[in-house]
Amino acid sequence: MGTVLLAALVSGATSGILAVLLVVAERYLADYGTCVVDINGGSKRLEVQGGKTLLATLMQEGIFIPSACGGRGTCAYCKVKVREGGPPVAPTETALLAAADLAASVRLSCQVKVRNGLAIEIPESLFLVKQFTGVVERIRDLTHDIKGLRIRLVDPPAIEFTPGQYVQLETPVYGDNPEPVYRAYSIASPPSDREHVELIVRLAPGGICTTWVFTLLKEGDTIRFNGPHGEFRLSDTDAEMVWIAGGSGMAPFWSIARHMREKGIQRKATYFFGAVKPRDLFLVDELRQLEKELPSFRFVPALSGAEGDGWDGEKGLITDVVGRHVEGGAAKEGYLCGSGGMIDASVKVLVAKGVPQERIYYDKFT
Repeated sequence: MGTVLLAALVSGATSGILAVLLVVAERYLADYGTCVVDINGGSKRLEVQGGKTLLATLMQEGIFIPSACGGRGTCAYCKVKVREGGPPVAPTETALLAAADLAASVRLSCQVKVRNGLAIEIPESLFLVKQFTGVVERIRDLTHDIKGLRIRLVDPPAIEFTPGQYVQLETPVYGDNPEPVYRAYSIASPPSDREHVELIVRLAPGGICTTWVFTLLKEGDTIRFNGPHGEFRLSDTDAEMVWIAGGSGMAPFWSIARHMREKGIQRKATYFFGAVKPRDLFLVDELRQLEKELPSFRFVPALSGAEGDGWDGEKGLITDVVGRHVEGGAAKEGYLCGSGGMIDASVKVLVAKGVPQERIYYDKFT
């Protein structure tokens, strides 16, 4: 038995070492030379050094494809059409691409390596996404593991966005992070403040970006991001809205709510916000004030682990709380922001309550 176990360990270690060596060889030793990327039938033509992913290559050329997961192949937001020159579809793509996507030559740009000439198609609107440089004007602790950032824009000095959209924050090289990486964060500020962007960042243990924000980023530092991205926004209807969020999922709703107050939008909205303990709640006083200023708005915080904390509000998982409160879903719309698991669970609850799935809106950051 010991011999078998030892053999298995040696085999596993060897496989791991080979995998690392293959990655290193791919990154540093393989030379694919200059490759041409043709975009939208010749509207733009790039001559690039081969070897990187299509997502990283386009970003390097100032074309910012949405990627809520930072290029890890889990969000499926970085879809592009690869008309010619694409490599075989990778197993990491098949789980996230529908049959219709594959038939239409849709690929995940974070999983397609540029090793030869490519012909691709992307939405023309992506040419309008910009790279921004700003200065961190303020960092404040919202909870024990959530920080709020306020960034003063420098170049360009102003941004236009729709409340609900997000930006991709650049994490620079530091420590064991060998190259800049991007992570998606919803804009928390209202669009009326064009000279600033506010973000809400929750610490993810081991997270490249959140570790940088929590341990190294300081007020006065220069910061870079690109955007705006995303289709998450209020619909053009007057339907009653059910908002569901948790943690840093507060961000788009804090932007939307303040926009509604500024514009006098009186659509009925109930905002269900889930946390574990009282210490995980934030912006409660501000949202209670908003209830007074917008009579059609109601804030419902709920705690899933509040036993013995003197909490007299809603208790339980946020999806259970929504299930107890929401009725007549066929006339409502759902708006969600949070973890992938929370969003999936919330969609099930809302659909069970009669909310049409096509009227449930979210950007899933994974």
